[in-house]
Amino acid sequence: MHALASGALRAMLPMKGRIEFVDVAKSYGTGRRARRVVEGCSFTVEPGRCTVMIGPSGVGKSTIVRLIAGFEKPTSGEVRLDSAPVRRPGPDRLVVFQESSLFPWMTTGENILYGPKARGEGDETTLARAEQLLEKVGLQAFRGKFPTQLSGGMQRRAELARALINDPVVMILDEPFRGLDAMTRMLMLEYYVHLADAARRTSLFVTTDIDEAILLADELLIMSSIPTHVRAAIAVDLPRPRRLADIIDNERANDIKIEALSLLHEEALRSFAAGSRAAAEFVNAYAHRHRSAPTHPLGGG
Repeated sequence: MHALASGALRAMLPMKGRIEFVDVAKSYGTGRRARRVVEGCSFTVEPGRCTVMIGPSGVGKSTIVRLIAGFEKPTSGEVRLDSAPVRRPGPDRLVVFQESSLFPWMTTGENILYGPKARGEGDETTLARAEQLLEKVGLQAFRGKFPTQLSGGMQRRAELARALINDPVVMILDEPFRGLDAMTRMLMLEYYVHLADAARRTSLFVTTDIDEAILLADELLIMSSIPTHVRAAIAVDLPRPRRLADIIDNERANDIKIEALSLLHEEALRSFAAGSRAAAEFVNAYAHRHRSAPTHPLGGG
């Protein structure tokens, strides 16, 4: 009876992991050389949901990631986690970066256990948790291999397991599958969707790819040109579980895609006018989508 009451009480408690950006600005440099990267940026990442931030490269998305992680402090405004100001990095927020951050001198198993062992947690429960995660990410047979002996997709899975073993309140993923070949990237996306659906922890996923964004998101944050702020927030009200093939043929998904790409195109043009090469590449890619679409404005892609 006591166990049931405790379980019911836990279910009534509010979920943790609510991120608030309150009128945040971030500048680098001082005086006439100061460069404003983020300005007047406000948004909320709701707990237990996957919020995807999308915009062309170079508009300040990674700066926002560093501010949430506590690696940097805002010039003005405030970043909050569950109403408390973010002052420094902490184990409640873990980041998976674009580049592999596995320690090359450690095996897969040692990399996954790094966080708990650094905190002095190496008991049987922790080891069993590591084994469960190795099985979940399909790397049990590779626990003794070094990063250079793993494929790009395997390295990404090992990094996800290394983050998950710390049981973070918030997962922050900054274009984690960038640089993978198209097939591996597609498999990793669907793999991450499966993990995220099972855990339903708070996550902020950063990308430049609209299909990736719609596949993952409960909400899209469309970012403006630099200095960046949220141009629009779009709810992705598509049923779960999701597969990439289903998203491509889904009418509602294509409506969301049209709305998001229209806004992104405007912001990319602004960046392009300011001399951004990344924005020019985005504009060219957007134009190609329209030229190659025989019936649908986005060609279903």
